[in-house]
Amino acid sequence: MPFARLSAATTPTCHLGLGLAAVGRPGYINLGRDHDLGEDRSAQALRARTHELLDAAYAQGVRYIDAARSYGRSEEFLADWLRAHPEADDVVVGSKWGYTYTADWSTDAEKHEVKDHSLAAYERQRAESAELLGDRLDLYQIHSVTPDSPALTDKELHARLAEAAAEGLTVGFSTSGPAQAAAIRAALAVEVDGAPLFRTVQSTYNVLETSAAPALAEAHDAGLTVIVKEGMANGRLAEPHAPDALKAVAAQTSLGCDAVALAVVLRQPWATVVLSGAATVTQLASNLHAAVVDLDEDQTARLAALAEEPHAYWERRGRLPWH
Repeated sequence: MPFARLSAATTPTCHLGLGLAAVGRPGYINLGRDHDLGEDRSAQALRARTHELLDAAYAQGVRYIDAARSYGRSEEFLADWLRAHPEADDVVVGSKWGYTYTADWSTDAEKHEVKDHSLAAYERQRAESAELLGDRLDLYQIHSVTPDSPALTDKELHARLAEAAAEGLTVGFSTSGPAQAAAIRAALAVEVDGAPLFRTVQSTYNVLETSAAPALAEAHDAGLTVIVKEGMANGRLAEPHAPDALKAVAAQTSLGCDAVALAVVLRQPWATVVLSGAATVTQLASNLHAAVVDLDEDQTARLAALAEEPHAYWERRGRLPWH
């Protein structure tokens, strides 16, 4: 398992990863992008920004990088950086298939990505990822599995994924939506020749959306590596948007709201890797302070009280504009 490398790492930030969703394409749903990215969102500018983030992340001990076929040119930007940094052979690289990027480098496209969990989509996107990342791809995940996803029942797809696993690729899945727990449990039941198919799960979990926690604990107990995405709730837990309770706790720690929010996730015993979705080096540095945040019982309880009802959380997330 590639994540065994993290278990042997000693840097405080080794269990914090960097996700490239916010910098591999000009449009995304994170709050504050106009401030973070400015007007120049050309491929050249975002390539340079991605490489700057990767330089900073690696220097500060980050060893997991997360991309996806639908994150614009994230795989391409990452592949370029890996070629330029042969010393970074200890980085674990994950990507995802199942969505196709369709915005044509625009921030106001009618659709930015199209979901397709078919075997044909897997074969096409697996070839595309392989062309860019080659043998540096450690983990390939089905992107945003929901309980009704055909990827949970397609036996031919399962067989092909098992073949990839037998060749050394770690196979996993990510989840989204208010029924994440049900999707996780359904995926845990998928077997090929009597053996569990999936070895990793990547799910949304943050102080506002905690509903997947019991299922993620079950996944961890079953031996899966658990990766947490959207720990910042797409910017809702960062200044200036953070809830007052989070701002108050952050003031007590003398660190940012983002570091405190990510620290809550890091404290979960089932969380192996927690992703930073930083779009700037300054954001990344602040996010990485999560590794040293120490919260007492009262602060933890105050933050736990921020949890929202899952359907309300995901309905609000669905209304966030691409910009």
